[in-house]
Amino acid sequence: MEPLGSKSAPAQGKKITINASSLSLAVMVTIFLVAVVFAANQNDVIGWFVVVISLGWLLLSAFLVFGLKRGAAKMTDQLKAATAAAASRGHAGEPAAVVIDEATRNRDLKLDHSFKIIQVQTKVVNDYRGQDGDEAAGMVDRALETIEITASNARGMMKPNRGTEPMTGEVID
Repeated sequence: MEPLGSKSAPAQGKKITINASSLSLAVMVTIFLVAVVFAANQNDVIGWFVVVISLGWLLLSAFLVFGLKRGAAKMTDQLKAATAAAASRGHAGEPAAVVIDEATRNRDLKLDHSFKIIQVQTKVVNDYRGQDGDEAAGMVDRALETIEITASNARGMMKPNRGTEPMTGEVID
């Protein structure tokens, strides 16, 4: 018993596969040869006219078969090259390394700093939220204003073409 997927040849011999293009080309050659034999036996003009027509069809068929095979081979090569290029850009499903310019790096650092400011001010709001008094209310108000200014400026860095100027105000840490 042979396991599934075995690559060994069957005991009866090799399988012969004929694709449609080879079969159609063989049919056209057979038609041409039959036309030549009948034209040679009959020796009349109509027989040779049929030979010329079958020769034209044979040449057209050969051109199409070999042209399509060559085109398919080129497309296969291009597909392999594109696949290899894509595989070299990202290894094992990981995204390709991105080259970051200096402006993008600076913007990312500024955004990171903005998010840190928002985290600090959120902690201030949480610390003073439950307390009574004017000092606690003032700290919460200033922290919320700082969060609003920082968030607006950060959004401006993310979408620089918004057409608005950065918000200004006094930031108190």
